Amino acid sequence: MRSKRLYKQERVECIELTMAGNGAASVLAAAAIILIGVLASIPTAVESIGVCYGTHGDSLPSAADVVRLYRSNGIKGMRIYSPNHTILDALRGSGIDVIVDEGNLNALISDASGWVKANVLPYKDDVNFKYIAVGNEVEAPDTQRILPAMQNLNTALSAAGLGNIKVSTAVKMSVLAEPSSPPSSGTFADPSVMGPIVKFLASTGSPLLANIYPYFAYKGANGKIELNYALFKPSSPTSNGPEYTNLFDAMADAMYTAMEKVGGSSVPIVVSESGWPSGGGDGAASLENAQTYNQNLINHVGKGTPKRPGALETYIFAMFDENRKMGDETEKHFGLFNGQNRSPVYTIRFA
Repeated sequence: MRSKRLYKQERVECIELTMAGNGAASVLAAAAIILIGVLASIPTAVESIGVCYGTHGDSLPSAADVVRLYRSNGIKGMRIYSPNHTILDALRGSGIDVIVDEGNLNALISDASGWVKANVLPYKDDVNFKYIAVGNEVEAPDTQRILPAMQNLNTALSAAGLGNIKVSTAVKMSVLAEPSSPPSSGTFADPSVMGPIVKFLASTGSPLLANIYPYFAYKGANGKIELNYALFKPSSPTSNGPEYTNLFDAMADAMYTAMEKVGGSSVPIVVSESGWPSGGGDGAASLENAQTYNQNLINHVGKGTPKRPGALETYIFAMFDENRKMGDETEKHFGLFNGQNRSPVYTIRFA
């Protein structure tokens, strides 16, 4: 393969010869070639970024204002945690790609066609449904119901002429057995559940939705993981190997490895949640660290991981702080924007 430098030199020489031989028309053609080259070199990482829209907060903007906020910031993807018709109405004509969650697995098992008729068909012409997530971080024993719910929903979508909408489920990193480091050791803790799910995804050309949080891995490691490694900053070498310069890549590739071991080498990952809290009492949960992680995440995902180079579609959690969320105090402080006035919690660039 020729080096990039040699290729550029040959291209310039070709342009010069063409200009000399064919005059003004060739000048225009050469300019077009140069323009195409410039456009091709523009990073595409922003195309891979969406943001999760949670609603467990007081004084949040209207759904219409939220959609305008997405568009004004160039955010091209949204994840919502239920088929909320007010939000879906606001999304009409927006051009924003949408992940819609459905947590009621029994409803999909008993009447997936009715669910599609109520929640997808009325919006099919002007809302960009991309994925339906059948459950989010479902715990045992309900995990046994994920696959039949996914199968029924996929059949119902296909019958309605909506087979382009991919059906998946969102999992957390605890679906992997310990240890999952180095990434080559990634294995599912319960392959009897995840194996058939991954095979279904492979058969339908759907991705696995994975919630990947280096923050929680760092917090749970009791000092065994460097903060810089979790924040995409320069850090000491790790046992993961020299190709792994950050924890996010190591976690994603452990998930890829686990899927390969159950026949899912063709299944891509979509990172359906990732983020860092800006407060809540934990020493690592700070405005500075949240800004650093999320900006570095945006800058990074266009490159993919060592195992799977190429843009990695990723959704940041979350659009707003949510003061009514349950759990640790940090759970309330993942927002990129303030709900009351829609101002940024900290500076972030999506492009």
